[in-house]
Amino acid sequence: MIVRLHVRRFFCDQSQYQRRTFVEQVAGLTEPRRRSSPAARSVMRAVATELGGRPGQRLCAKLRLHGRRTALLAQLVAPPVPARAPRILGIDEFAFRKGRTYGTVLVDVENSRPVDVLPNRETSSVAAWLHEHPGAEIVCRDRLMAFTKAIKQAAPDALEVADRWHLLQNLSTAAEKTCRRHRACLRRPATTDAGPLPTAPATPLLDRVRQRHRDVNELAATGLSLSAIGRRLQLDRKTVRRYRHSDLEDLLASARDRGAGLLDPFTDYVQHRFQAGCTSSTQLYRELIGLGYAGGYHVVNRYVGSSMN
Repeated sequence: MIVRLHVRRFFCDQSQYQRRTFVEQVAGLTEPRRRSSPAARSVMRAVATELGGRPGQRLCAKLRLHGRRTALLAQLVAPPVPARAPRILGIDEFAFRKGRTYGTVLVDVENSRPVDVLPNRETSSVAAWLHEHPGAEIVCRDRLMAFTKAIKQAAPDALEVADRWHLLQNLSTAAEKTCRRHRACLRRPATTDAGPLPTAPATPLLDRVRQRHRDVNELAATGLSLSAIGRRLQLDRKTVRRYRHSDLEDLLASARDRGAGLLDPFTDYVQHRFQAGCTSSTQLYRELIGLGYAGGYHVVNRYVGSSMN
């Protein structure tokens, strides 16, 4: 919407002043040297915050706002950092470049708003920020030890709590380790009436586990060390140790759990087509899509590759 205004222009006839003309301003609608109203800029700032440049530009076109990508990004001005830290402060790391460079984000947990961003995740940087911005009563952090040291140095009276995501991750990891450690207790024993337990179906993954378990134990029986076995079989020492000290049934059960996925209902069809001479992953993927397969191409390609080995 375009608003046309008729305003007064004032002239100054004093030569000692640089400015000679002054235009009347309408409070809340116009500002000096601005081509848009404060309300329009507020809307553009909200669009830029939520969508960014190009998506925001497309939305502005729908809303009939003259907001190009660069103009939207120019609206993103960093908010001022408060003098005191929020009562519940969240500290977490993030990656500028994963595996290379990391930073620290500080968040007001109660208002769900970012407070500040630090260029690294060092103890000294976080401690310096906490010294300059006191007032945090509760600090919600992840498991990085640098954050723990910084809190103990700069905010020793603050209560440290773990965030929800890491609590769930710790719980799931502990539950998984416990179940794997006591897998034998969970296995149903065979009875004479029911007969022996059915053997696992032959798949490339399970065959590879059986063969690897056999090779590791045969070489270990000759007196070779774990490192020597790993060099001969081209396996990591940790993998050799797991195959050496784990029961074959546990390894097979773990492989079945790891191999379960979207492709499982279609493996019989893939094996049938593979034996019929169709070894093209692309062709098999197209046929599976027609049968209702909802997974990705790389899963089919990996399965076909393992079947050919």
